[in-house]
Amino acid sequence: MTDSRHALIIANDRYTDQGLKKLRAPAQDAAALEKVLHDPQIGDFEVEVVHNASADVMRRRIQGFFNDRRRADTLLLHFSCHGLKSESGELYFAASDTEPPLLAATAVPSQFVRSCLSVTRAGRTVLFLDCCYGGAFSRGSSSVRASGDVNVLESFAKDEPVSGRGWAVITASDSMEYAFEGSQLADDSSAPQPSVFTHAVVEGLETGEADLDADGKVSLDDLYEYVYRQVREQNPHQTPKKAAELHGELHLAHSRRGRIKIVAVPSPPSLRSALNSEEFLTRQGAVLELQKRLQHTELPVAEGARQHLEEVARNDIQQIAVMASDALGKIRLAPSPDHLDFGVIPKGSTPHKQAVTMHGPPLARHCVAQPKQSWLRVDPTGSGLEVHVDTAKEGRLSGDIVLKGVADESVIHVEAEVAPAHGTGPTEPEPGPASDPTTPPHGTDGKRETVVIDPRRIPSRPKTPPLTTTPAQRTDRRAPALAGAALALAVAAFGTLVLAMQRAVAALMERGDAGVYGNVEDNVREHGVLTPLIVCLITGAVALVVGAVARHDLGTRREHYTRQAAGSTRTLTSIAKGLAIPALILAVLAGIAYLVGSPHW
Repeated sequence: MTDSRHALIIANDRYTDQGLKKLRAPAQDAAALEKVLHDPQIGDFEVEVVHNASADVMRRRIQGFFNDRRRADTLLLHFSCHGLKSESGELYFAASDTEPPLLAATAVPSQFVRSCLSVTRAGRTVLFLDCCYGGAFSRGSSSVRASGDVNVLESFAKDEPVSGRGWAVITASDSMEYAFEGSQLADDSSAPQPSVFTHAVVEGLETGEADLDADGKVSLDDLYEYVYRQVREQNPHQTPKKAAELHGELHLAHSRRGRIKIVAVPSPPSLRSALNSEEFLTRQGAVLELQKRLQHTELPVAEGARQHLEEVARNDIQQIAVMASDALGKIRLAPSPDHLDFGVIPKGSTPHKQAVTMHGPPLARHCVAQPKQSWLRVDPTGSGLEVHVDTAKEGRLSGDIVLKGVADESVIHVEAEVAPAHGTGPTEPEPGPASDPTTPPHGTDGKRETVVIDPRRIPSRPKTPPLTTTPAQRTDRRAPALAGAALALAVAAFGTLVLAMQRAVAALMERGDAGVYGNVEDNVREHGVLTPLIVCLITGAVALVVGAVARHDLGTRREHYTRQAAGSTRTLTSIAKGLAIPALILAVLAGIAYLVGSPHW
């Protein structure tokens, strides 16, 4: 993403001139677009909305929007209003006070917008035109042509920016045809509807479905292709257009579409060397070790093992390749159940949630859930997900939730039937969007949501920024306390070892002074060497066990600890291990030396 991203949304749906048709979509479209563009997890734009402004205010806000920008800035300007054409064929954008006979004085000419765009210093500029060009005027609008077309893109794609690096224009339609019915506006169903275009833009960004190449970013080309398909599917009479002069690819938003991507931790060099060994048994042992690492709770470690196993499955001899393939089969997505039927649900009711459990090791349970229909609702849980449906519309519902993991995909099929609230049985589906669950209705709150199912924690809904838990919310101190106990035990083990060594040296010196009549066993017992040695062995072993328990608790219940607590736990357990292991080794060697050497002293 660029250093600075700014968006200006101009939405006009009410006009003082009676000849201009009131629009239904701009206000709700502006609110939806503002939300998705401002979301730091999606667009990360600073957004300003201008609603039902006069022509003078519109010109001031537009020029101010383009002024004082830097090459690192990306600008996005969105129009949702009537598009007007003068007698001379020039394109104008209607303001709330626009008078069709006085377009030059009361509307915003496309030439003005183009001049602002061409002189801005911003590096990238994108212009979205969602203008209703059909049915805009009554017969009394004598200063506006009632027929004929104007190429909207030609009003902008003439000059390259003076200071910036590139621009792009995407328009909802390139048609400027007007329809009349007597002295009233024609309500032609074939006329482009502004909400179709902007709704497709919002939906593509919000769900991530506009990320056609699933690379985690929505480029300008991705978004245009997605919007083109959606608009043409819903209204064959409307054809979005695009013109661009860009250097490099412009990414408009982040996306959660596609499979989970985990940065893998490579397997240890010794394990990689074993995989390349000429010895069959050595490679077989390496595959068995990779199978263990595949079950690891640390997903990067498990992902590294998975990638190595895939290489083995492709390249090694059949017997070892089959072992690797069997291991990989254990991390396939395995939702249970994979078919949900809610039966008949009263309209407007709150249906119960049905749980889906994700089986297998942590890597197999880590996935993205993408509902393909707007009426599907998905909530992540610690063991998988919960599903429920929106009951706002009557009719038969049938849809899918696509699960995408690191290695494969799976589908959960969902069915339900929404009946009248006081009825006795199912009814015929309503016409329009409700009868086609694959298409969300315009002007509703229904949205297709993408959620991340993470076995390491209970995730937040991805429509909002990821949940950041504050230290006050995460108060569990178990792991740090265990780590502190492990360190104390390790220090005690090391201290008792030093004490045992001191007593052993004194015993040996006394044995040397006694000459041939001395007995080292008597000297060792007299100085009490064995007691601190045994204490060292016990405390050192317990220190290692307690440290391992602390790290395990930290790994399995990570959401309960702050970053500082997690760091302290790792540091303390590392120090404890560094003290306890040498103490144990030295204590064991001292014990062996005593048992072997005492008969000869």
